[in-house]
Amino acid sequence: MVVASRNRRDDLLATLPRHEAPVVLVDNASTDGTVEAVRQAHPEVTVLPLDRNAGAHGRTLGAARARTPFVAFADDDSWWAPGDLAHAVEVMRAHPRLALLNARILVGPGEQLDPVCAEMARSPLGTDADLPGPSLLGFVACAALVRTEAFEAVGGFDEVVRFPGEEERLALDLAAAGWGLAYVDDVTVHHHPSPRRDAPGRRQAGIWRSRLLTAAMRLPARDVVRTAGQAVRAGRPGVEGLLAALPDAPAALRRREPVPASVRAGLRVLAGESR
Repeated sequence: MVVASRNRRDDLLATLPRHEAPVVLVDNASTDGTVEAVRQAHPEVTVLPLDRNAGAHGRTLGAARARTPFVAFADDDSWWAPGDLAHAVEVMRAHPRLALLNARILVGPGEQLDPVCAEMARSPLGTDADLPGPSLLGFVACAALVRTEAFEAVGGFDEVVRFPGEEERLALDLAAAGWGLAYVDDVTVHHHPSPRRDAPGRRQAGIWRSRLLTAAMRLPARDVVRTAGQAVRAGRPGVEGLLAALPDAPAALRRREPVPASVRAGLRVLAGESR
């Protein structure tokens, strides 16, 4: 189990006891005493303190430290339901092409189904015969179990996109390499969103930044231009995301490797452009 966190000490201290697998905590340069508090309260947790905020790339560093054939991810405000992580591993072992399993997410004390899970369950990509649930080209990191072999082969979460919206590039690369991603409804993750979260506008700007950088790395030039146009039309969050992406554009272009036509066709299906 890899948990990445930054400046959410109290959330971590509440959720760490809920995990049923050994935990690698990647601390993204917290300044609130997280590292010291976790080491004192939970000496069984492997703590990997970083000297800078690496964003989602911290999960890649954590997976390397874990050295297990499968790695589950959780945020500091989420946890896997009792017994379900072990069940998810059984599902992965039974489906050797499955690189990533996305669990059902129940949100808050009211245990409401995350709307994105309803979308995943209705995925227009259908269900491949060798996968345990609907096929995906995206996922939610805090509810994902990955096959380490596949995760590391495509580079894990990268240093360019960082967070939020880090999932898309990884999903595209796994699909391009022939791996499967699937939504599995009988595995559950609980997510009680922390009160220490970015304002909605700032988060949306971050998602647009990631979307633009992912497009620059993995989509044809016309789609990069189209994504930039969509960002501008989205108003302030999109424009802010576009401006935030510009400093990292050279790094994204150095990693540019457009995905094959089969994967782009799947993206068009998800966008409702073709069936």
